[in-house]
Amino acid sequence: MHAFVDESRRNDTYLLAVAVIQPQDLTRLRKHLRGLLLPGQRELRFHKEKPARRRLLLASVVKFDFRVDVYRSGCRSSEEAARQKCLARATGDLLDLRMGRLVLDSRSGRDRIDQLTIQRVLADRPRRDEVAYEHWDSTSEPLLWTADLAAWCFGAGGDWARRAAPVLGAVIDVK
Repeated sequence: MHAFVDESRRNDTYLLAVAVIQPQDLTRLRKHLRGLLLPGQRELRFHKEKPARRRLLLASVVKFDFRVDVYRSGCRSSEEAARQKCLARATGDLLDLRMGRLVLDSRSGRDRIDQLTIQRVLADRPRRDEVAYEHWDSTSEPLLWTADLAAWCFGAGGDWARRAAPVLGAVIDVK
């Protein structure tokens, strides 16, 4: 399995969205997502889209077979601490699912913090050498857009969460 991670924040709640995609679906979904770009657009960032386009994008993407789990933590005192708690829990859960590759949306200078968290989780696991993890810019990896879309919809709640329900998986509260 491959996992693609992006984040969102709603007030004092930090959301880490983890899209889990089977290897046989990667190419087809990537191609579909690239086909949704408008002329001049380099990536899909759901919060930047107009509501009508959001509905169109969402309806198009939820037809695919993947799921997005959402890890949620309070971030009033520190967004970075919330992220690292969520990332540690998600990494452990993904290892239990036999994940082979983890791709995170790059945060430039802060990527090293994620790497240290992942290494700490992997250190105690027997399969640690079987897992690849890397940071990519979201303009280079369209599958990160699935996590972005789901995180935004989940955070918005209401009709947006209902529309994203076909791909929304577990919601895990991380303390």
